[in-house]
Amino acid sequence: MYDLVICDEFGYISYDKEGAELLFNHLSLRAGSKSTIITTNLSFDRWPEIFGDPTLTAAMVDRLTHRAYLINMNGKSYRVEETRKWNEQ
Repeated sequence: MYDLVICDEFGYISYDKEGAELLFNHLSLRAGSKSTIITTNLSFDRWPEIFGDPTLTAAMVDRLTHRAYLINMNGKSYRVEETRKWNEQ
């Protein structure tokens, strides 16, 4: 089992029932023993849209947020700023 798993841009692809259950099982096995980083633009209240099952989603969020660091990074997109500078050249 990897010491760290990173799920980047979480929420851009929806999961079918089997995929959501597999991810839930994977994250449940890691909970409390290994590190997981998830980046997303979606708040937790929108996660049922990704997984299609509010109960499974609530259990997943519960496991992910238990003894976790949550960092809310509101601000300007670095991609937009980088593109603006690139266009000024």
